[in-house]
Amino acid sequence: MSKFFDDLMTGLNEAVEVERGNLETRKTVYEIQPVKKYTNTQIKHIRTSVGMTQVLFADYMGVSTKTVEAWEKGTNHPTGTACRLISLLENKTFSSLPFIRKMAVL
Repeated sequence: MSKFFDDLMTGLNEAVEVERGNLETRKTVYEIQPVKKYTNTQIKHIRTSVGMTQVLFADYMGVSTKTVEAWEKGTNHPTGTACRLISLLENKTFSSLPFIRKMAVL
């Protein structure tokens, strides 16, 4: 048969053995860290450290350029999901995101 069929059968056989109590299941436990808050100076530093203009950063964040300006002035502050996206930039893990595509290396 095919590898897909073999993998499927293996999985089904394991499920039967788990149900019968003959096999212990594996589980992965994740701990979600609290949302990190960013100051206006941290936001600007992170944005510039990855080489983004305010316009590009706004596109990445899904917000207007005015919103980015307000964050960097300290008038407004990002929350929730926006902070999670900023943390991806801070940790340099943004290039693996499906909506990021490298166009050129300069």
